[in-house]
Amino acid sequence: MGTTVFERRRPAQSVIDRSLSDTAFGVFWLDDVERPKHPSLTGSVRADLAIVGGGYAGLWTAVRAKERDPERRVVLLEASRVAWAASGRNGGFCEASLTHGHENGLTRWPEEIDRLEELGLENLDGIEQTVERYGMQADFERTGQLAVAVEPHQVEWYRDEEGFLDREAVQAEVHSDTFLAGAWEKDACALVHPAKLGMELARVAVELGVEIHEHSLVRRVEGDGSSAITLVTEHGSVTADAVALATNVFPSLLKRNRLMTVPVYDYVLMTEPLSEAQLASIGWSNRQGLADSANQFHYYRLTADNRILFGGYDAVYHYGGKVRPEYEDRMESHRKLASHFFTTFPQLEGLHFTHRWAGAIDSSSRFCAFFGTARTGRVSYATGFTGLGVGAARFAADVMLDKLSGEKTERTELQMVREKPIPFPPEPAASIGVNLVRAAMNQADHNEGKRNLFLKTLDAVGMGFDS
Repeated sequence: MGTTVFERRRPAQSVIDRSLSDTAFGVFWLDDVERPKHPSLTGSVRADLAIVGGGYAGLWTAVRAKERDPERRVVLLEASRVAWAASGRNGGFCEASLTHGHENGLTRWPEEIDRLEELGLENLDGIEQTVERYGMQADFERTGQLAVAVEPHQVEWYRDEEGFLDREAVQAEVHSDTFLAGAWEKDACALVHPAKLGMELARVAVELGVEIHEHSLVRRVEGDGSSAITLVTEHGSVTADAVALATNVFPSLLKRNRLMTVPVYDYVLMTEPLSEAQLASIGWSNRQGLADSANQFHYYRLTADNRILFGGYDAVYHYGGKVRPEYEDRMESHRKLASHFFTTFPQLEGLHFTHRWAGAIDSSSRFCAFFGTARTGRVSYATGFTGLGVGAARFAADVMLDKLSGEKTERTELQMVREKPIPFPPEPAASIGVNLVRAAMNQADHNEGKRNLFLKTLDAVGMGFDS
């Protein structure tokens, strides 16, 4: 069994310790943005459309609903604060892919993949146009994404791809001795400030007439669909003709979906702003998003003030599938990320990390969102984005609204939209299975990417795991 570059080229422990010596445990994005407050729900409210969840999926649904019908009364309920969870703490990669990458989509929906990729690019265009139309200050940069090979066997994965860069060319883009080759998709990804995007979506929604209520946890859904549906909170209720559920990583309000996703924790570091000399030492003048190519991969990008966000690698599932704040503080993962960061950029030794945090990802067995309706079509839902929800949430919003309209559209008739993923097993099988998968993926990364029989079997039954 071989070793990876991050094991062969470990920085000195003193470099890691110094970089984390005064790091704040908290989400940089949420510290860096003004967060307007919205009142909690009190009393009974009647609406045309009620939305549960104040992240990207819920906010896009609210905005798109009002753009379709400005007279529609739309009420959005958020259990905590707008964009406080995954939507405020992700890496800010707004990707065009609706299928978690070309290979995943090709394997599952080969007859649709070309159109799905066109729809994904149209969706990203729509996000960019919305940002421009409403003057949204979200640090939106459509700089693309550069996938990099950091092990010799990975180079061949990119050689036939459009945008292939050999070692010399990839080094000209971003200087890291770990980069052996890469492929730059120049139009299929934008970078955003995640929390600013969330706050701006909320601003636009309110300006369009949406009523947002924070600290309004929905405790139950009442009604069988024969008439309006009622959402009950601690201090109030909303009765609506249609309901969109966008709770994602949190337990579904529909029992049928309780085993369809599992929460997997992802860990992130943010550096202090780089000096001009530090930035010159790594190049990166085209400001692409970066991701390396292992199963346990890293993602990294520059912020508007030239910090580097560095995240990924560890993906941790906790027994019982709970979402708990204490799972976010995992120094073991943050130390590992710091080590990998200075393996990637040894010329930046001495740089400090200002923030470290984590967030839970709503992982589905097919690695991208799935959709459906309940209560005779009065309730729609989308969940299971598996880390690629920044862009795909807008597409999901349109799918949910299409389904609630009762009309067949190109989106609703897609096989990808009509199919459901395989559910995860209940505990203890879920925990055993997820940990076996993590071990097998780690083994593959140490064996030139070769997947063992266990992973190949999961691939064959439609539960293939990939980065």
